[in-house]
Amino acid sequence: MKEFLLKVVTPDGLEFEGMAESLLIRTDDGDVQILAGHVDYMASLGTGRAKIVAGGVERLASCSGGFVTCSASEVKLVAVTFEFADEIDLERARRAKERAEEQIRIATDNREITMAKARLRRAMNRIDIASDR
Repeated sequence: MKEFLLKVVTPDGLEFEGMAESLLIRTDDGDVQILAGHVDYMASLGTGRAKIVAGGVERLASCSGGFVTCSASEVKLVAVTFEFADEIDLERARRAKERAEEQIRIATDNREITMAKARLRRAMNRIDIASDR
């Protein structure tokens, strides 16, 4: 299968750099799969599953926020958060879910509710990804 150069970057640094056969990600408009020979493309990222296939090996990750750009020379995923399934601390994610649920319960204005719901979505996504490993 043909490959393309993929770089995954977060505020913590470079999470992945190498040749990949495909990238499946959740954008704000839905899931998108990128393959070699892709057209130029840019999209903002939602919260969801990311799947990288590199060297015939599939790796799942939890991804949220940021953007993806595709050009003839590379695909760059710049995410607010990106964690491979085998790096997710499941108990920590469960505690984050409980805290977010509590924050939603006690929130007093729409901004607090919106922020807590975003934290809840990220925690639930991390739990789902970690449970699939």
